[in-house]
Amino acid sequence: MKNRLMMLFALLAMSCMVVLGADVSGKWASEGGKQTQTFTFKQSGSSLTGTVEGGRGGSVEIKNGKVDGDNVSFDIEREFQGNSMTIKYSGTVSGDTMKLTVDMGRGPRDITLKKQ
Repeated sequence: MKNRLMMLFALLAMSCMVVLGADVSGKWASEGGKQTQTFTFKQSGSSLTGTVEGGRGGSVEIKNGKVDGDNVSFDIEREFQGNSMTIKYSGTVSGDTMKLTVDMGRGPRDITLKKQ
């Protein structure tokens, strides 16, 4: 009986870890490419906030950020030649690697971030 109870508890604990998914809080940096960007994420449950630094226009706030298991998505807004542009990011997290697809309205491109 004791062994069954311990086994049940262990299975319950493991299933909770799977449901919670990734914790992306912290600094992440893009790899390769022409411009290095630093992403600072703050995760609270499934909500994601933070900043993106680097690239054109300096630091910007993350908007509409969500974490669902190992899936992550967020937007940023940048000014370009007097026009506001929304850039959409979506992808997955695996350990200390985040693979994102970036949609700037000119076709998607892929980037990889590494946790710092």
